[in-house]
Amino acid sequence: MHALLVEDDDRMAQALTTALAQRGHTVRRAARASDALRLVHEAEFVLLDLGLPDLDGLDLLRRLRTVCDAPLIVVTARCEERDIVQGLRAGADDYVVKPFRMNELIARIDTVRRRTTIPANGSRADSGGNPVRTGDVVIDLAGRTVTVDGTEVRLTRREFDVLAFLAARPAEVHAREEILDRVWGDVFLAASRSLDVHVAGIRAKSGRAQLVRTVRGFGYQLGAPADGEGWGAP
Repeated sequence: MHALLVEDDDRMAQALTTALAQRGHTVRRAARASDALRLVHEAEFVLLDLGLPDLDGLDLLRRLRTVCDAPLIVVTARCEERDIVQGLRAGADDYVVKPFRMNELIARIDTVRRRTTIPANGSRADSGGNPVRTGDVVIDLAGRTVTVDGTEVRLTRREFDVLAFLAARPAEVHAREEILDRVWGDVFLAASRSLDVHVAGIRAKSGRAQLVRTVRGFGYQLGAPADGEGWGAP
């Protein structure tokens, strides 16, 4: 794997570079946002610090997501809930707060890579199937697109993964732990707000608050059309 490390602290950058190199990965380091934007096209994975000298890291994350779909983990000292929520909404696949255990970070990198690997045909191995319609929303599992009333809605990779998982078995209610395990590969994220943040993003971007139905105390389900006809092909 060729990783891009966006980190302005020399000691932290050295520690991360050494840990990744020991596992056979190559690392390019960018200490500034401008360098990250220049190098990101080569990256197969991105580790992003938010405390950069020339641009706020969240702003950089949003810019990176317009030009790069590589798996990305935020690694930062910012631990406020607002920052975590904004990072996840901006397209981060995971968010790790400093200080952290190196083995835990490496495990999270491996998990994100497994869950975000895209085959040569451009779609995930588990995202095949016919498009699913609920009301005026069409979820194309193979093409990884969502349209609302004929207009495409741009979701982050993780938001689409959550929606596609629910759409693959729309009649079922899925426990939070099941979604976290299948989409994040980490059931212990149940204590975090990651899933809730992404569900909120799906609802807000689609403009359809009932697209994902909350089953209180248990989990989520794809929302059924208001006309009661059930889910079907477009």
